[in-house]
Amino acid sequence: MRKTILALLIVIISISSSPAAAQTSGPIYIVQPGDTLSSIAVRFNITVAQLMEANGISDPNLLAAGQQVIIPGLEGISGILDTKIVGFGDNLRGLTRSTQVPLHLLKRLNRIVSPSELYVGVSLIIPQSDTAKTYTARAAAHNGESMLELAVRQNTDIWTLATVNDLSAPIAGLPGDALYYPGESSANTPGGFPSAILSAEVKTLPLKQGGTAQILIQAQNGTSLGGMFLDHSLHFFVLPDGRLAALQGVHAMLEPGAYPLRIDMTLPDGSLQSYEQMVLVKSTGFAEESLTVDPATLDPAVIEPELQRIVDVVAPITPQRYWQNPFALPVDPQYCVRGFYGLRRTYNGGTYFGFHSGLDFGICSDAHPFDIYAPAPGVVVFAENLFVRGNATIIDHGEGVYTGYWHQDEIYVKVGDFVNAGQLIGKIGSTGRVTGPHLHWEIWVNGVQVQPLDWLFVLIPE
Repeated sequence: MRKTILALLIVIISISSSPAAAQTSGPIYIVQPGDTLSSIAVRFNITVAQLMEANGISDPNLLAAGQQVIIPGLEGISGILDTKIVGFGDNLRGLTRSTQVPLHLLKRLNRIVSPSELYVGVSLIIPQSDTAKTYTARAAAHNGESMLELAVRQNTDIWTLATVNDLSAPIAGLPGDALYYPGESSANTPGGFPSAILSAEVKTLPLKQGGTAQILIQAQNGTSLGGMFLDHSLHFFVLPDGRLAALQGVHAMLEPGAYPLRIDMTLPDGSLQSYEQMVLVKSTGFAEESLTVDPATLDPAVIEPELQRIVDVVAPITPQRYWQNPFALPVDPQYCVRGFYGLRRTYNGGTYFGFHSGLDFGICSDAHPFDIYAPAPGVVVFAENLFVRGNATIIDHGEGVYTGYWHQDEIYVKVGDFVNAGQLIGKIGSTGRVTGPHLHWEIWVNGVQVQPLDWLFVLIPE
């Protein structure tokens, strides 16, 4: 009996001391949605085997968001490794001042070689400390203003400014340099903007193919804004809460990568400034499909002039915003989706052609309603028959947002009509290039077709 017990103890000891079950010490990374052991290993420049051994993981598939994972090999670093999405206006200098994480440590953890690599929408590793504070309040010295005057204006002192911002001396600040100090401020305070910009945000990061970029800025009274993104001029409008908002569609075929977003500012004192930063656009992973249609509807001599007509119709930027609520369905609730936005399409067994630029609502049954409704208020700016799109209607909802309705059997509105949300505007049909009766519904944002599903039941801009 004693021999049996002794043998069991030896087995238990050997199992508990095996390398696969043992955990080493090191900083803790919180697993994020979409993370895998492979992506975490690549992020920290270690191997999957090292990660599994350090955490006693036997099955690499058993990983869940929120799980704590020890990261081996990061000597001198301890505690929790938090993540932060780089916001518009964030820069390395501002992040080191706000988070109180040394610049060399930020670069090492995120393998940053150049400040230009800090793209908006990228996820950064930020080590958390029990002793270090995070600062959000910031200010910058005006022209001719001393550091002492700045400190007094922000109810602090020059020594605190020097310590928080790692200045070599209390007088080392420069005009326009964003300095952090103890206090409360917006979580979206941008370190790279002049002090006249109180907050800046791009929703939702990272941007995606077919998405709608929402650029939201709060500025001091008397500040006017413009800019460029994806070769499109930005148009800012005032929201009810006083913020300035610009909307820009991201093309479904845009290659994933980083693209420049520039904001041009005329400040209250009349001075002109610009701020540019690269913004990350990710792949949406659209599927592919092949359709068989009348070859005549694929003739570029027909397709291109018709598309140009639509582009010209949706080009004007009406300054008035007609919608105050989320967009509603343009069909009855018992709808059937026959084709999704973004699908990569080929026709008649040919080579790759393009993408599906809208959302197709089909007919579920003989009892299904054929009615088409306006999803939001606006002005009808186009209503006629086209070769590819059939009976087509376009509504201008203001501020560069348009909706299009193709392949209708009947059009019930005319150019110049003002329509309200829910108003009957047409009947589903099978005119133009179709494979059956349906409504093809598009949303254009500043000259680009976007994912209509993003606009349903959610108020944009937020």
